[in-house]
Amino acid sequence: MAERLSGGCLCGAVRFAAVPDKSEMGVCHCSMCRRWTGGVLMAVGCSDVQLEGREALGIYKSSDYGERVFCKACGTSLFWRMSDGSHTSVSAQAFDDSSEFKFTTEIFVDEQPANYAFANDTSKMTGPEVIAYFTQQQDPQHG
Repeated sequence: MAERLSGGCLCGAVRFAAVPDKSEMGVCHCSMCRRWTGGVLMAVGCSDVQLEGREALGIYKSSDYGERVFCKACGTSLFWRMSDGSHTSVSAQAFDDSSEFKFTTEIFVDEQPANYAFANDTSKMTGPEVIAYFTQQQDPQHG
C-alpha cells in the first residue's frame, strides 16, 4: 500500500498524513496500551508520517525503546513509535477513513484480560515474541 492517508485528533489541533505499510490493522493488549487508550490500541504500521500542529503534540517516553504521541489539547492517542524513529504505529481510528484496514494481528495476547475477546481470526503474538521480533529487526537495520 503506497497511498498517503490523512487523519488527525478529535479537536483538529493535530493533523497528519502517512503511508500505511499494509492495509492491515493490529491491536495491542499490553497493559500500557490499554491504560493509554481505555481499551486496546488499534494501529497501523506507517512510514513517512508528516505532521501539522506539532505544537499541540505531547510525547511520553513509556519505555527504554518506545514513546506515545498524543494531542495535548484533546488527549487523542495518535502514535506509538520507536524512540529511534525506526517504526511508527498510527492509531487506526485517527485516520479520517479507517474502513479499508483489515484486522489481522493481536500482540501481547499474554497480557489480554479475560473480560473481552475479539471474534476475528487473527495471528497472535505474546509479549516476548513481539520483543524478540523487534530485537531481531533492530540488529540488521532497525527495530
